[in-house]
Amino acid sequence: MDLPLTGEPLALDLINTKGGSPDGPVDHLATVEGLRRWLTAQAHRLPQPAADLTEADRAAVVELREAMTTVVDLARRGLEPPGWALRALSDADRLASPYRTLDWSEGRVVVGAEREGDYRSTLLSLLAGATIDLLAGPIGTVRDCEGPGCCMLFLPAHPRRRWCSPELCGNRVRVARYYRRHAGREPQA
Repeated sequence: MDLPLTGEPLALDLINTKGGSPDGPVDHLATVEGLRRWLTAQAHRLPQPAADLTEADRAAVVELREAMTTVVDLARRGLEPPGWALRALSDADRLASPYRTLDWSEGRVVVGAEREGDYRSTLLSLLAGATIDLLAGPIGTVRDCEGPGCCMLFLPAHPRRRWCSPELCGNRVRVARYYRRHAGREPQA
């Protein structure tokens, strides 16, 4: 099954790796290979592992995803998240301390950012940081997809947006609406 990537903020893309499909519940991170595929798809936003991923890496990301899901779900509805979930995000954010780097390019100083720590610590820290940024910013506008059977979250760029993806759920809703309107009609010859 394809990964559910709709270009959402990193935190929502990770949360959306667990959800539903027309065939039932889906967890795209149920295996180490699933985590590797997701990280590859996020290569433009996340560092890639230099060594093979382990089951411990996968379990750590899934555990963080659980805390992220809990905090985002409650916070977007104005409800207090449990302390364990908030601590999990705070602890993960501290795993790999960020620091700035300086370089010289094309006649000017370029400021970059790096993180200290092993790959797993860096990954968890970046994911927690992305969630914290979402919580500190547009958390109140995160929505559930209105597509039938879809449980993905999205951050609408337009206030009238109703689906995680116009191509996926939006198209399914429009096709279903068309068939309901035309059900029972005799074909035109």
